[in-house]
Amino acid sequence: MPIKLPASLPAFDVLSSEGVMVMAEDAAARQDIRPLKIGLVNLMPKKIQTENQFARLIGATPLQIELNLIRMSEHRTKNTAAEHMAEFYRPFDEVLASGEKFDGLIITGAPIEHLPFADVTYWQELSRLFEWTQTHVHSTFGVCWGAMAMINHFHGVQKHLLDAKAFGCFRHMNFASESSYLRGFSDECVIPVSRWTEMKKDEIETADGLNILLHSDEVGPALVEDPAHRALYIFNHFEYDSGTLKQEYDRDVDAGTPINVPCNYYPNDDPSKPPLNRWRSHAHLLYGNWVSEIYETTPYDPSKIGQEVTDHRT
Repeated sequence: MPIKLPASLPAFDVLSSEGVMVMAEDAAARQDIRPLKIGLVNLMPKKIQTENQFARLIGATPLQIELNLIRMSEHRTKNTAAEHMAEFYRPFDEVLASGEKFDGLIITGAPIEHLPFADVTYWQELSRLFEWTQTHVHSTFGVCWGAMAMINHFHGVQKHLLDAKAFGCFRHMNFASESSYLRGFSDECVIPVSRWTEMKKDEIETADGLNILLHSDEVGPALVEDPAHRALYIFNHFEYDSGTLKQEYDRDVDAGTPINVPCNYYPNDDPSKPPLNRWRSHAHLLYGNWVSEIYETTPYDPSKIGQEVTDHRT
């Protein structure tokens, strides 16, 4: 089954050209099936690039997905055309007022790692969104800063500034091979990392109800499950395109910003050579497993989302 997107959304043509199955809204309406409704709270400055990255991953499953784009009501972007935002995004206040429910929700990272959470201009609204997920979302996936913000809100775990940017492709160990989210994973996998902060393994382990699923000795925990809040938190970037780290590196070099060559990314760490994608297959596995878990456990009646979870597989 395809992912359901507006035909005018840039991701529609991008994914179609890559062979990803996409379906316009009018065609989807003719199918006698309830698509999974997944929201994307996009906090990244390059909105269109981020839309493509996540739509590519959740659109690769055999299920019909309806992607809804959401922005913070109290925040305006300077990097994406106002026309694009007006046509495709709804402010969270509008979603909140509608009372609608979602099978899944992705909350992206944001380039504001250096700020304390409480100093973020839309922190109060984002905190309301976190609470809203507990009654209106079946499963939430926080990514990078979005994951750190959500785990801090529910568990009080703090983020810590690093002495140097964690930047490159790092090996991670599979700590929970029995987890349904890691179905098909190898004992080790490589994940792109690009951040100035971390959450520490011992602080996560001492928090109540958190399970570390993927971990790196070099850059710490990567994937954490929070069953009580029906959430996953990933601090790294499986969704990155092959060239995303290169774009970040070239940007900093051009700006004269001190930056290390992203490790284990270019062949022999030589930035004159094309980078290698070492994470694509595991990225599809993780997001495909997440979507599969949603499909197998979410209520068929959307009004029951947020109530006591029933595992429909048993």
